[in-house]
Amino acid sequence: MTITYEYEGALYVNLTNKCNCNCEFCLRHGKAQGSIYTEDSLWLEREPTRQEALDSFLGRDVCSYREIVFCGYGEPTYRLDDILWLVDELKKRFGDKLPPVRINTNGHANLILGRDVCPELKGRIDTLSISLNSDNAADYAALCHPIQGEAAYQAMLDFAGEAKHYVPNVVFTIVDKDKSPEEIQNCKDIAANLGVKLRIRSFIDS
Repeated sequence: MTITYEYEGALYVNLTNKCNCNCEFCLRHGKAQGSIYTEDSLWLEREPTRQEALDSFLGRDVCSYREIVFCGYGEPTYRLDDILWLVDELKKRFGDKLPPVRINTNGHANLILGRDVCPELKGRIDTLSISLNSDNAADYAALCHPIQGEAAYQAMLDFAGEAKHYVPNVVFTIVDKDKSPEEIQNCKDIAANLGVKLRIRSFIDS
């Protein structure tokens, strides 16, 4: 069972396969172009306990990595309470030597957990990388298929706008494939209006 794995000098953490979306481009569909994974390498036969995840961390030279990233095949914030526990435990052990912590997320944590989690991120999470994916709710829902429908798009925007008050680095991401210059500009405007960054990623088709 792969709990932690290395990529480009960072330590990635895989805690869940659960997700409230079914994105057209997701690696879960076997679309592994440009991916560091084989198609089944991150599937979990069961979710690891928080202690198992901590043990996986402590089996590595944690402070040698440039960043710790909670990612994987699922939406990490399904395990947010465990993520925050893990960060607290690591900070107890490594203090200021602990690398920066990032969560790669769809931005639906408040929808998933039924509470405002943003204040809980303060002092624990350094970067939130949020998949914006589209410049409007209808296209977003058609692409990502969140179980909450189009409402998930506004919830994601609201999450990003609030999270910036607690997390030093909040970044929207989009992939440039099939995006018109107008759509890309709209995404830039959305990010700017919310006071967060936008990262435009190049699509890699191998």
